[in-house]
Amino acid sequence: MIQRIQSIYMILVAAIAGGLTFVLNLYTLENEVEVFAKDEPLYLGLFMASAVIALITIFLFKNRKLQFVLNRFNILFNLILLGIFVYRMLNLSGEVGKISEKGIGVILPIISIVLLVLANRAIKKDEDLVKSVDRLR
Repeated sequence: MIQRIQSIYMILVAAIAGGLTFVLNLYTLENEVEVFAKDEPLYLGLFMASAVIALITIFLFKNRKLQFVLNRFNILFNLILLGIFVYRMLNLSGEVGKISEKGIGVILPIISIVLLVLANRAIKKDEDLVKSVDRLR
């Protein structure tokens, strides 16, 4: 059921985690080398895990509880990724003459987390609606 709003949110998460990570750089090193997610296996693995879980949960629309739990795991993956980024950004050196730049790709996990929370809220709303209809029968 792609027409549900939570499916749209999860498609956006899959597109962000699976596609934009190859386009947007994460940070720039001192020697003007841009680092993308594909350059670091840990970043690539966590981004791809997030994208795959988001794609899998789209098709679990009949099992809303499992969909909700998998979205929470996906939020956990993105929080781990965000923690790794914060740790890495704190360790990037900022020299006196030249400042190391943080790329826009660092905020991708934050956007994914927001979209996954919105998807979980919509899933919870659907589950509550089904429960209220079952009570009336």
